[in-house]
Formats: sequence, C-alpha cells, structure tokens
Amino acid sequence: MNYTLTPSADGTFITIKTKGDITRQSAMKMNLEAHALGQKLNIRRYLVDVTESRNTDSVANNYDFAYTDMTQTGQFDRSAIVANLVSPHDHSHDFVETVARNAGLHVRMFTDPKEAMQFLMDGDLPRT
Repeated sequence: MNYTLTPSADGTFITIKTKGDITRQSAMKMNLEAHALGQKLNIRRYLVDVTESRNTDSVANNYDFAYTDMTQTGQFDRSAIVANLVSPHDHSHDFVETVARNAGLHVRMFTDPKEAMQFLMDGDLPRT
C-alpha cells in the first residue's frame, strides 16, 4: 500500500490518501506516521481516503488492530476525530469501523466527501 499525508491549508486536519491493499501492518505504519505528524502540528482530525484501497486482512487482524494496536500502543491520540472515506460498493472496511467505534475511537465511515468533511469539522475534541 502507498499513502500520502497532507495537512490541510488551514491546519485543521490531515488527509491520509491510500492506494492499494491495506493490512494491519500497513495500517499501523500509516497511522503511526499520521499521528506523529498530527502531534507535531497539533492536529487531531484525520480524513482517511481509502477509496482506492481494499482492506484485505482477516477479521482477527482487524479486531486486533482496533482493540490492541490503536488503543494500547500509546502512540495514538485516542480522542482524535477520524472520517474514513470509502468507495460506495466497498464493504471491506466495514468491520474495522465497527470494532474501532466499539473500542471507543471516534471513527466514522462515509461515501460522500462532503458528509465526511462535515463530520470531521463538527466533532468536538476533548481537551488534552
């Protein structure tokens, strides 16, 4: 999987754009880098565009990604707001959203870019 990280011009969010298959390992690498950049720039909102990517990992790995990697690693802002933009007919990311939300992460999936941005910008961030 290839990806790019791009802070918005106004500094309110980081766009993560992916291409290719996503696995637990590639998602961890991408998220570690994105959250490190977010910490450096004091940004806590992420637009994850996976419209050109499919999640090819197992259910068990998706579960471990949400419940172990993202919640227990200590390198992620657990209160960050994350909007995942997916292709309308791609359901390979559905389970990750479910387990991430169940694990207490502020993540939601969208097929409409405007709705994703609305969610991203309307969400209240807790104080750190």
